[in-house]
Amino acid sequence: MRNTINMSQQENSPKNQQKPLQVRQLKVDLSQGFSRHWLGGDAFRTHLFNAQSYSFPLGEQYFIDSVKAALPLLKDEQLKEDIRAFIGQEASHRHIHKQYNQQLDAQGLSYLLEGYVAWRIRTAAMLSVRSNLAITMAYEHFTAIFADGALSEPCWIGDAEEPLKSLWTWHSVEETEHKSVAFDTYHAIGGGYFRRIAWFLYVSMLFSVDTAVQTMYCLYKDGQLFKPKTWWQAIKYCLRPRGLLWFSLPHVLAYFKPGFQPWERKNLHLTQQWLEEQSNTYREIGKPAQT
Repeated sequence: MRNTINMSQQENSPKNQQKPLQVRQLKVDLSQGFSRHWLGGDAFRTHLFNAQSYSFPLGEQYFIDSVKAALPLLKDEQLKEDIRAFIGQEASHRHIHKQYNQQLDAQGLSYLLEGYVAWRIRTAAMLSVRSNLAITMAYEHFTAIFADGALSEPCWIGDAEEPLKSLWTWHSVEETEHKSVAFDTYHAIGGGYFRRIAWFLYVSMLFSVDTAVQTMYCLYKDGQLFKPKTWWQAIKYCLRPRGLLWFSLPHVLAYFKPGFQPWERKNLHLTQQWLEEQSNTYREIGKPAQT
């Protein structure tokens, strides 16, 4: 890894990323809407993913602002280029999830936590660049875990309807590609272990509560919250082998290792097959569109 990361991290940091980060535009049309239970007819999984989508426009702008604030403090030109591509990818995610969320609103759902999350982001402006980066890389770790599961475990989104299957796969591909950018930036400006872990504990609580509350609110608005079938769906998805809990737990615990580095999980290969097989689904920005 880069010479801005300390020696112990260099020893534990496999160089997994083979290509520069690429910004892509997803070529899907959300204007016609999609099924209410687009994820295999499963209300719980559908609204868990919907809850994540609601959080992205605000959250990803915060991530963009956090890494952008570190740019003047960096000397590593490659890392600066990675940050610019990270910003481009996250901006693309924000754009398409706004469209996605508009369709959710049209279905009678809404983002219950929007005002609260916006307030939290405003108050974060009082924190240091390092602390905002620590918060960002904690959220990025959770999104990287979520992306890893979506790409590697068929029981997560394998039965999703289009165009949302393509949307979530594309998003997961790019979250995987840039999962180390905020982490590398944090360490490049001298961020340490204890700040990283303290903010991770804070984010773990917020991420869990926010996701649970927004998922239940979507289920309530959909009339599915109090149905036994919904809770059976939740139990199956969360507790089955390779489901949400058992897949995620080892990766969450790995973050506490002093020498942790995101590319310890060598999963870049999960992105390549989709990028090659679904090249007609996206356009690489900065390259001419294929006719």
